[in-house]
Order: sequence, then C-alpha cells, then structure tokens
Amino acid sequence: MTRANARELAVHLIYGRVFTGEEPEQVVTTRLDKEYYEKLAEENEVYTERPSRAQLRYIDTVVAGVANREEELNAQIQKYSVSWDISRISRLTRCVMQLAIFEILYVEDVPTGVAISEAVRLAKKYDGDDTGAFVNGILGAFGRSLNAPAAEEAE
Repeated sequence: MTRANARELAVHLIYGRVFTGEEPEQVVTTRLDKEYYEKLAEENEVYTERPSRAQLRYIDTVVAGVANREEELNAQIQKYSVSWDISRISRLTRCVMQLAIFEILYVEDVPTGVAISEAVRLAKKYDGDDTGAFVNGILGAFGRSLNAPAAEEAE
C-alpha cells in the first residue's frame, strides 16, 4: 500500500468517527478487521491491499492525532476559510483538511507541499474540482502562514 492509499484510508477512518463517535483506536481496529476490510474492497479500490506495518503506524498516528486535536485543526480551517463558516464545509472535506493540517504540523516525514497536494487530490476525488480549489486556497494560506514568521525574522 502506498502512503497516498494509507492517507486516503485514514481520511475514511477520520470521517467514520464523525458518525460513530468511536475512539480512534476502536475505529481503526473495527475498520481494519480482515473480514470487514475485505468487504470494503468490493466498494472501494483503496481497500484491495492491506496496509504494511509502517502504514498502520502512520494511520494510527494520524487518526488519533486528528481526533485529539480536532478543535485546534478546525480553528485553523476556520481562520483561513475567509467568509466561510466551517459548518458550511462538507464533513468529508473538513476531514481531508484536518488530516493535511495535522500532517503539516505533526508528521515530520510529510512535506507541506505533499500534504496540500494530497488533500487537494482527495477533495477533488470525493467532492469535485471546485472543492479541490477551495481546499488548495485554505491549505495554501495556512502553509504560507507557517513560513511568514521566518521570512519576517530574516529581514
């Protein structure tokens, strides 16, 4: 399984938690159960290959991280979604952006540009091209804000 597929699977798990309210560990255990996982493969190609141990560590980290920092991540989305109330953003798109912001802030081996481009790809796949542009705008502004203090100090 590629990191991109593991990321997409993580978005599904993060999104699933929105409806079930399960703890992150439980949602991962339930959805990655071999029998359940195989049934999902019939519906979505991302489930055709099981995650490796490294991908499972990544999935565990990001699903728990997003769950534990949901308010912080939503505050960042709200801050950069100018003239949009976060409640107007689809739940799935919000999950995609939460994951990207979490990766940018807390996953050392994911470059900012990769997190943003993968979020845009997933937003387009699940919510359409316009949503991809919307996600790119919000995450691009967020990413630039992280570099702004360093640029100001250099002057």
